[in-house]
Amino acid sequence: MDLQLAGKKALVTGSTRGIGRAIAERFAMEGAEVAICARDGGAVAEAVAALNATGAKSWGKALNVGDSGALRSWVEDAAAVLGGIDIVVANASALSFGLSREAFQAAFDVDLMHTVTLVESAMPHLERSGAGSVVAIASIAAVEDLPINAYSDASYGAMKAALLSYLKSLARAVAPKGIRANVVSPGNTLFEGGAWHQIEIDQPEVFRSTIAMTPMGRMARPEEIANVVAFAASPAASYLTGANLVVDGAFTRHI
Repeated sequence: MDLQLAGKKALVTGSTRGIGRAIAERFAMEGAEVAICARDGGAVAEAVAALNATGAKSWGKALNVGDSGALRSWVEDAAAVLGGIDIVVANASALSFGLSREAFQAAFDVDLMHTVTLVESAMPHLERSGAGSVVAIASIAAVEDLPINAYSDASYGAMKAALLSYLKSLARAVAPKGIRANVVSPGNTLFEGGAWHQIEIDQPEVFRSTIAMTPMGRMARPEEIANVVAFAASPAASYLTGANLVVDGAFTRHI
């Protein structure tokens, strides 16, 4: 299937490793131009070099997406470098877990408000695109109270759930402008240096029990999530909007 992404300009936050990196790479494979960001300047430079080596036009900058001013500047700089914006993917997460006020504040600032700021900043460019698309990366923690490490997902899950409500409202508001907005909610995803990789090392019994609860018998690979994001963001999914696409190997039981 031709996703019709060639020449499209895509912005992806939190995109130097894991799911975000895989999303940026998938867009590049499809011929899109990509702007990335993350906090680690060295990691950004490495990722940009790797993307450019594939022949894709890419650009990146180090920043904390919780800094709204820095995020807005990145959006405008990306639009100038790429010559517009067609797609934004809000992937960055504070990965903040727990019941404390501090945990909720960190998740609010990054998981939720960076998405709002990204969308608000990019909206004038998306309106001019003709194929504007927003994708927010949530989590299965947004749709189900997970049985792993009771209470630890409270702040993380609450803000990911807020993304579902926000993107549904956004989809309805911007549909008349020809812009689509969707959520992709990954299940447990394994990659080197990621949270589940660390759990596999430090808490092997938790890792094994989680695998045992997954009907497919394994965790997702980042590229499997990226494939769904690329489709949802692409003109090939032109009537898909306001959706939450759960990609979890049938781990969750919600309907």
